[in-house]
Amino acid sequence: MNLALRDIRYHRGRFILTSIGLGLLLGVVISMGGIYRGLFADALAVLDSTKADIWVVQQNTNGPFAESSRIPEDIKYRIKLVPGVAEASPLSFQTIQIEKMGKPFRFFLIGYDTNGFGGPPEIVAGRNIRQKHYEMVVAKAMKMDIGEKIHLGLHDYTVVGITGKVVSSGGDPAAYVSLADAQDIQFKKDNDAIRNDRERIGTNLAAIQSISPSQAKYLKQNIAGITESTHTVNTIVARLAPGANLHEVQELISRWNHFRPISVEEQTKILTKGMIEKARMQLGLFRIILLVISAVIIALIIYTSTLDKIRVIATLKLIGSQNRVIIGMILQQSLLMGFIAYFIGYGLILLTYENFPRRIVLEAFDLQVLFVIVIAICTISSFVGIRKALKVEPAEALGG
Repeated sequence: MNLALRDIRYHRGRFILTSIGLGLLLGVVISMGGIYRGLFADALAVLDSTKADIWVVQQNTNGPFAESSRIPEDIKYRIKLVPGVAEASPLSFQTIQIEKMGKPFRFFLIGYDTNGFGGPPEIVAGRNIRQKHYEMVVAKAMKMDIGEKIHLGLHDYTVVGITGKVVSSGGDPAAYVSLADAQDIQFKKDNDAIRNDRERIGTNLAAIQSISPSQAKYLKQNIAGITESTHTVNTIVARLAPGANLHEVQELISRWNHFRPISVEEQTKILTKGMIEKARMQLGLFRIILLVISAVIIALIIYTSTLDKIRVIATLKLIGSQNRVIIGMILQQSLLMGFIAYFIGYGLILLTYENFPRRIVLEAFDLQVLFVIVIAICTISSFVGIRKALKVEPAEALGG
């Protein structure tokens, strides 16, 4: 006869409720680990989908994700001429928040050269962008249908395709448009702003006495044309030719083009060690706190359960049962509780993680390590009850 199972049957309701409560707590621990891994996946989503070897950004910046970076679009031609570079393509990034059906609608807009690379990694529905203007591919998380229109800047854009889980480092779903459209949305001013800027330039030029009215008019027209240009991007991404040396290419770009070339390894470090480091530490701390709370709860449950069985334990000692029988009963109950609670928590997260607002990444290694930790916690926590049980005197079985 297994005393642990017999005692569980006798206190079935309490054991089930306790296991469910502990399972919910472990479910939170599992979700914290999944969010922790999800932060890395989100931070590197655009980086991985672009599949570039070098990110060329504005000199003395960590752009385009960590800080602002603006460089002329035509730099792509100079980057292509660098020995060792197979292809180069400009990209534009911006975070947009608009109102949709009375609610904030936030997403990460990526503009790419449709003749280059850096566009949607896959199309799960619809098609890719074919026209230079007014077409858009959105991530599945944006919950938009093919053919749906959205107003950005001065124009309406039609959804022609849906891609997978591409998000910004902040977790906002990504949308793709042509580079020309992205530049218009980000840099093009409306007509009123253009007229105001031209008048401001004209007023400033008229105040310069050394310039004649005809010269001022000429300069006003040319300067306005330059300031109204939208041919600016946030980065030029480049892929290396087979056998090219990454560091030599970086040195050439840095020396002759006066821009900062960031390798994928450096960009990964910027994204993971700089942008999400505090969130990572916070999630790690929460996981530790929740595991400590779980250990305390298990120890308290086992201890109170042992107190309820004081007379039973004393009776077992009175009839000559060995200590290992009593220890086995308490240890088996503790381990069984942890085992059931773990799989309740795991099953709960497995059924719900797709509905979380942030990406949850469940890795087998993390789940295995957590299972070992839970079993260790249950074993150590049971010592509190075992210690109390071993102090019970057989004479207590005969007490009032």
